[in-house]
Amino acid sequence: MLTAISPIDGRYAAHTKELANYFSEYALIRYRVFVEIQYFIALCQYGLPQLMSFEDSKIDDLNGIFENFSLADAEQIKTLERTTNHDVKAVEYFLKERFDALELGHLREFVHFGLTSQDINNTATPLLFKNALQEVYYPLFQRLRDQLEQLAQDWARVPMLARTHGQPASPTLLGKEFRVFVERLDVQLNLLKQIPHKAKFGGATGNFNAHYAAYPDYNWQQFGDDFVLEFLGLERSKWTTQIEHYDCFAAQCQALSRINTILIDFCRDVWTYVSMEYFRQKTVAGEVGSSAMPHKVNPIDFENAEGNLGLANAIFQHLAEKLPISRLQRDLTDSTVLRNIGVPMGHTLVAFKSILRGLGKLMLNEGQLYDDLEDNWMVVAEGIQVILRREGYPQPYEALKALTRGRSLVTREILHEFIDNLEVSDEVKEELKQLTPHNYVGG
Repeated sequence: MLTAISPIDGRYAAHTKELANYFSEYALIRYRVFVEIQYFIALCQYGLPQLMSFEDSKIDDLNGIFENFSLADAEQIKTLERTTNHDVKAVEYFLKERFDALELGHLREFVHFGLTSQDINNTATPLLFKNALQEVYYPLFQRLRDQLEQLAQDWARVPMLARTHGQPASPTLLGKEFRVFVERLDVQLNLLKQIPHKAKFGGATGNFNAHYAAYPDYNWQQFGDDFVLEFLGLERSKWTTQIEHYDCFAAQCQALSRINTILIDFCRDVWTYVSMEYFRQKTVAGEVGSSAMPHKVNPIDFENAEGNLGLANAIFQHLAEKLPISRLQRDLTDSTVLRNIGVPMGHTLVAFKSILRGLGKLMLNEGQLYDDLEDNWMVVAEGIQVILRREGYPQPYEALKALTRGRSLVTREILHEFIDNLEVSDEVKEELKQLTPHNYVGG
């Protein structure tokens, strides 16, 4: 790890290790092997006369190549690639050797039959991405979302001075402010899950040219749809060039980026609450906040998360903008860029875990919230003027503006003196006096 170039595989390796099964070079090779094997099995089940000799008892043996795929197997493929200078062709040659070992050598030319490399890459990649979302991202997201929901419930009735434009505003509830983020996250997660995992599978330029040349009486378009859905659990893009057009993948990147943006917003809010001493932070034995100032307990977890979320978004946005663009029927830029898909996922994972760690350190400082409200009685002016409007009192907004705007301090006594001098009934005056910064929090 000390020689790693990226912090994802270095400093943060312990926080991103679960992604190695999806986004490492080993994982990509393994998924390619899986797609090639499933494709061969699908061909055998499609009734091609040259494959009628294939015995179903061999299916488990073929699947075993993927299920037992090892680092040594991946190294063997990389060795082949040094000769072929082509990663997918190396997978094909590896599998042909395995077919020989399984006494399937007479069928070896149906490995990668009629396909181009992007038929493998544009199925393996969306499949590993789908699995990474379902098996790593969604569970961790749910943990974070549920923690925010729990804090929203715990602090549901804690009044807090709101600030708009950085200035005191109508009070709110701390739990409600956390629930704002829960709702935003829920909406965006739902949108993310609605985006289909699309795959390209159709030969050199998307038309199954070679398939129809070899077997013109077979419906290869339908075969492609069925194979991608039933064997891989993906949805096939029917009209493509040599590559997937990536529009849905771009939408997924943008959806992930929006979730990250919401969490950047959250981190900055919590950071500010800490600086205002609404929260204190639990100290960790042996931990240092500053190399010079021994007293410091910094909100580093939220700062770390903000930085990692920003890095993730920069890459997600590039993926979303770049991948749908390719010259004519294909250039190589998609392959170059797509290899980096694990990087923003890694930074996102680091950020999620940092936020969870930071939330676990927060200690509510209710005294500071109370004092802040008590020092800002002017914020009930809104409620007073609205009640006076209800009563038909002349120019209530202007009267409250003259009393409160620009004054450094408006106390309970000043406000009540103002109320006493109003020409309204005693009942209305009592109603107005019931408003305090601590209970003027809405519903």
